[in-house]
Amino acid sequence: MEEYQAQMKALSEKLLGIMFKSLGLAQDDIKWLHSKTNHHPPQAVLQLNSYPACPDPAHAMGLAPHTDSSLITLLHQSSNATGLQISGDGGNLWIPVNPIPGALTVNVGDLMHIATNGRFKTALHRAVVNRTRHRVSMAYFYGTPQEVKISPPMKLVDVDHPLLYQPVTWKEYLDAKGKYFNRALEFIKCEALFIADRCRQL
Repeated sequence: MEEYQAQMKALSEKLLGIMFKSLGLAQDDIKWLHSKTNHHPPQAVLQLNSYPACPDPAHAMGLAPHTDSSLITLLHQSSNATGLQISGDGGNLWIPVNPIPGALTVNVGDLMHIATNGRFKTALHRAVVNRTRHRVSMAYFYGTPQEVKISPPMKLVDVDHPLLYQPVTWKEYLDAKGKYFNRALEFIKCEALFIADRCRQL
């Protein structure tokens, strides 16, 4: 487990570096990402999941639709059964993510959505059980240092891309997620945008 987590940490940091670079961001724009410059290193969680075979999958819940709160999630899933599904249109269409032997699935999480001002979209997904096969998965959630408030760099804010979210730590966001679940991103929107959205709903 320790060796696996060390490798997932290195891979997560490499992938995040590539993703931020693709948006034109330099290392100085995301100093919090590099643990050597922080007293508190980035946080990570490894979660092991087991989904026993179920003779009536339509009446069993594997994992309810949700988004991950992390920056990114690296998922290893057993190759003998398909269970992960991503939403194609907000939960009305579900697309299976078939496992590929030797490959990992990478999910964009809520913190990455916040940190990139919505340029990288968080992925709504769920897990369903299989009628005849037992499925297992390992999810490595990579997040931010404990005390760091995440907000979009000003390089990602302009007339066409207004600032969407207030600065928030991972703990603060988890508290919001626990209360508002999949509406947590709306809760931390910048006040002016939040009010405008509410007015459009009335």
